[in-house]
Amino acid sequence: MSRVMTMPRNKTTQKGPRPQAKKGTLKRLLGMLLSKNKGMLIGAFICIAVSATTGVFSSIFLQMLLEQIDIGLVKGLSAVWAELIKIFVLMGAVYLSCTVCNFIQTRIMATLTQRFLHQVRTSVFNKMQTLPIRYFDSHLTGDIMSSYTNDTDAIRQLVSQSIPQLFSSLISVITLVVIMFSKSIYLTLVIFFGVALITFVTKKVGGKSAKFFIKQQRSLGEEEGFIQEIIQGQKVVKVFGHEEETKNDFDTKNEALCHDATMAHTFANILMPIMGNIGNLLYVLLAFVGGLLIALNVQNLSITGLDPLYTSTGTLSFLITIIAFLPISKQFTMNVSQSSQQINSIIMGLAGASRLFEILDQPSETDEGYVTLVRCKIDENGKIEECKERTGYWAWKHPHKADGTITYTQLKGDIQMFDVDFGYVSDKIVLHDVSLYAKPGQKIAFVGATGAGKTTITNLINRFYDIADGKIRYDGININKIKKADLRRSLGIVLQDTNLFTGTVMDNIRYGRLEATDEECIDAAKLAYAHDFISRLPNGYNTMLTADGANLSQGQRQLLSIARAAVKNAPVMILDEATSSIDTRTEALVQKGTDKLMEGRTVFVIAHRLSTVQNSDIIMVLENGRIIERGSHKELIEKQGKYYQLYTGAFELE
Repeated sequence: MSRVMTMPRNKTTQKGPRPQAKKGTLKRLLGMLLSKNKGMLIGAFICIAVSATTGVFSSIFLQMLLEQIDIGLVKGLSAVWAELIKIFVLMGAVYLSCTVCNFIQTRIMATLTQRFLHQVRTSVFNKMQTLPIRYFDSHLTGDIMSSYTNDTDAIRQLVSQSIPQLFSSLISVITLVVIMFSKSIYLTLVIFFGVALITFVTKKVGGKSAKFFIKQQRSLGEEEGFIQEIIQGQKVVKVFGHEEETKNDFDTKNEALCHDATMAHTFANILMPIMGNIGNLLYVLLAFVGGLLIALNVQNLSITGLDPLYTSTGTLSFLITIIAFLPISKQFTMNVSQSSQQINSIIMGLAGASRLFEILDQPSETDEGYVTLVRCKIDENGKIEECKERTGYWAWKHPHKADGTITYTQLKGDIQMFDVDFGYVSDKIVLHDVSLYAKPGQKIAFVGATGAGKTTITNLINRFYDIADGKIRYDGININKIKKADLRRSLGIVLQDTNLFTGTVMDNIRYGRLEATDEECIDAAKLAYAHDFISRLPNGYNTMLTADGANLSQGQRQLLSIARAAVKNAPVMILDEATSSIDTRTEALVQKGTDKLMEGRTVFVIAHRLSTVQNSDIIMVLENGRIIERGSHKELIEKQGKYYQLYTGAFELE
């Protein structure tokens, strides 16, 4: 964490690296890959198998040609011409099939990889929509973003390159081993000696490379998280003159990434030349051993038994075998080396998959509620009946599990809290014995120093967090029984930190209620006194907003946020420092609009400016998570307690 930026209160930054390639990650990844792409994957692997098998036949064709040429030198070219034509035709057919299979496999894997990445990103994004607010409070945004970029790219390399390459090399190695044993067991044993040497080098050099590739992945996520924080807080960095400190912090993280990446690629880059040189040495060793066996007049040993040293034409048969065996050894060591090279990509891919699976394995926000919000109509006798058409009335649909009956309670906005305790972590309670009663149409204000618990209370009402003890009732119903989505549909909220999305001004206002008409959005903007400045924008309500409304002032963004809450037309409104970014003149206008907006609604107001809460029905003063005073503005002034001190300036909010 940079010393320049500070995390919001009640948030904890995740410490230490996230888990790397856990046991079973590859199995789970393959299971996910096969779940929706089994047909394509089987087709691709068939093409890979055919391509790999046919690709090792060159040495066989070489031996066949040498044998026919040997015969032709004795009996004449006409005696072997027909056989040579057959061999050339067979070679053409084999290599053509290999080319076709390579083309098909490449096309399939390109499509399959992108489909799989689409599946992975969709799964992770959908999962994130189910995670509780607590998860985002305790994880850096940049680190989460790194999962969508670096980790998915590592998986792309694993699926599109490493897995196909490993499978192709495995098929080739198996085929080559069979061919080698059929030609010479002696020379095959020499090859196995080289494989043992390659394996040893891979374990030593590749292991170090893999370790630093994992560190590189982690350092990259940390650096991206830091950059994201600094970009968001660039104004703070500049206003406090922390550019040099920020550069130093970045240099530290960048140097760590540079070191890890340099070490990873150093070991990775020296691995292939080492493998190539081992292959060259093995090539020379095979030629030497073959020549030595011929010099010692040793019969060739294959899986068919002892083979004669000479052909029927008198040429050394073992020499032809050695000539054909040498390219086989090249192919064999090349396949083993290519497999070794994939180790780093495999480890990086599995580490990336582990990070993504960590998100997928996070417990979703629990919701055991069964009371839902439905449209309704009310007859002259006050009877509530569920309906689908828009009537302007809503009701809580409450199925009773005991007798199977269903009751309806009109949505009014009656909120009560009884002896509520809460802590963001179980061993640190921040709210103590909070009780309050908010009747429909009442305006409840919370005042107190920063960290007193004002915003925390509103977070409990919309169930961003669940209480540790006590009860919260909404229209007489325990909010734990209400489905969270329906509960939040009944709440409108304006936060101190505005969040606007890429889209038009109209789109951002309509975000409060997607089915709202243009006229309703314009009326909401007029209510929030945002219509005038919107009309002066280049394209009015069709003006595009980007980068969280960077082309608007902070006050204008706040007005849009208020308009968005207004168009939702919810019976309960939460205004968390809603006018903190608005000048005094505009605040007076907005106050008139919000007064209209609050008519007939239950409103919770959090404010540092006491002038904005004087007309509240009830003002509650919080200190250290407790309500120490409550009453109207007049009553609290008469008490001459903490509120009186705040109002008269004897004590200032921090």
